[in-house]
Amino acid sequence: MVNLLLDARALLGESPFWHAAEARLYWVDIEGRKIHRTDPATGIDEVMELAEQVGCIAPRVQGGLVAALENGCALIDAWGVAPQPFGAAVLADKPQQRFNDGRVDASGRLWVGSLTSDKPKRDATLYRLDPDGALSEIFGGLMTSNGAAFSPDGRIFYHADTPTHRVHAYDVDPATGALRGKRLFHRFAEGEGRPDGAAVDAEGCYWSALWDGWRVVRLSPAGELLQTVDLPVQRPTMIAFGGADLKTAFVTSAVKNLTDEEREAQPHAGGVFTFDVEVPGLAQEMFAG
Repeated sequence: MVNLLLDARALLGESPFWHAAEARLYWVDIEGRKIHRTDPATGIDEVMELAEQVGCIAPRVQGGLVAALENGCALIDAWGVAPQPFGAAVLADKPQQRFNDGRVDASGRLWVGSLTSDKPKRDATLYRLDPDGALSEIFGGLMTSNGAAFSPDGRIFYHADTPTHRVHAYDVDPATGALRGKRLFHRFAEGEGRPDGAAVDAEGCYWSALWDGWRVVRLSPAGELLQTVDLPVQRPTMIAFGGADLKTAFVTSAVKNLTDEEREAQPHAGGVFTFDVEVPGLAQEMFAG
C-alpha cells in the first residue's frame, strides 16, 4: 500500500505541496537547507540549496515561492533564484527559535509558526504573513508550532503544538483571519507519536503525520480516528495530496537524531513515501504576495 517515491535520506524532510501546473512535488529538508522539486513520473529530484534553514514553502500566485527561513520570511522569484527577505525578521533576536510549519489560506495569507529549541520553555509563536508583507502575531505560548490546516470552507483552522500531543481547532473569519472558539480537536496518547505536519481532505478530515509514531492518521471533522496508515519509518513529518486527481498522498520523513541501530532498522528514513487515498485532498492555495 505504501511505496517509496524517493530515497532522499533527508535530515528533516518537511512542507510537501503539490504544484499542479508543474506536476511536481515540492518539499524541504529543513536542516539540510534544501528545497526539493520531485517529478513522481520520472523520479527526477531537483535540489535548490539555501544559506539557511528553511521551515516551510508555498507557491505564489505570480510564480516562484514564499519561504519561511530561520529568522523571517522571503520570496523566491523563480527556481534557483536567491531568496529576498519579505516582512519583518521577527526571530533575528531569538537564536533559540526558527520558523517551522506553515499553511496558506484561501485569501492568500501564509500562517506560519516558530519552534523553540529551549524546551519546555513556551516562547514560540504562530504568525500570519499577509500579501503586503505585514507579519502579525496570532498567539504565543508554544513549543513547536505545527499541523496548520484549514477546513474546505476555510472556516475552521487546525493547529498542533507537537510536544503537547494535542491538536486544537478554531473558528476563523475567512475575511479578516480572526480566530475564536478554541477547543481541543484531538489528543494523541503518550508514547504513540506526536502530531507533526498535517493536511485536510475534501471531506474535511484531518490527516496528521505522527513523529515517532510510524504512521499517519485520518481524523473526522469531529476528531474521531477513522484510518491509520502504517509507514516503514519512525518519524513521518507531513502529508500532502497530489497527482491529477489529488488522490495520491505524499509523506515526508526524517532521519534526525536516530541512532545507528534505528537507522539500520529503517534504511529509508528521510525518504518520501506515497500511497493512494479514496477521498481527494484539497488544491494547494497560493500566497498572494
